Amino acid sequence: MNFQQLIRQRESIRSYDTRPVENDKLHRILQAGHLAPSACNRQPWTLYLISKPENLKLMHQCYSGAWLYDAPHILLAAGQRNAAWTRKADGYNSLETDLTIAMDHMILAATAEGVGTCWIANFDPEKLKQSGLLKTDEIVFALTPLGYPAKETDSGKQKIRNDLSEMVVYL
Repeated sequence: MNFQQLIRQRESIRSYDTRPVENDKLHRILQAGHLAPSACNRQPWTLYLISKPENLKLMHQCYSGAWLYDAPHILLAAGQRNAAWTRKADGYNSLETDLTIAMDHMILAATAEGVGTCWIANFDPEKLKQSGLLKTDEIVFALTPLGYPAKETDSGKQKIRNDLSEMVVYL
C-alpha cells in the first residue's frame, strides 16, 4: 500500500477484539515512533506500551470511554519539557510537536499493520500522573489504544473534509 492509501485507510477505531497484537507488529509500531523526527533531534520522549492487565486498569481510570476497556494495549508518548528544544526568540517549547509527530508515526504504522488506534486527548492528566506509571515530570498530550478492530471497518471510504482550496494558500 502506498502512503496515500495508508492515510485514507487510517480511521479511529472504538471497538476492539481482546486478542493481543503480536510482538513483531508491536515492535514495528514502536520503531516508527523511535524513528520520528524531533526538533534538533532531541527525541524528548519515552514510549509506553501498556499491556499488563493491572496497568491497563490504571489507564482506564484516566478515561471514561468504556470502549477502551477491550483494547489489549494502550500506547502513549510522554516527554519532559526540559529535554525538548526551546526557541530562543519567544520561548516556544517543541515537546508537544515532537510527541505529536511520534504518535502520528506510530498510528500510521499501526494502520499499515492492520492494528486499530484512536487518538485520545480527552483523558485526565492528573489521574494519569497519580497512576504511578510515568516519571513525575513527564507530560502526555495523547494516548491511543492498540488492538484489532472488533468488527469490519469502513477504512478507505471517502473522508469528510473541507475542500482543499479552503485550507491552502498558494503564494
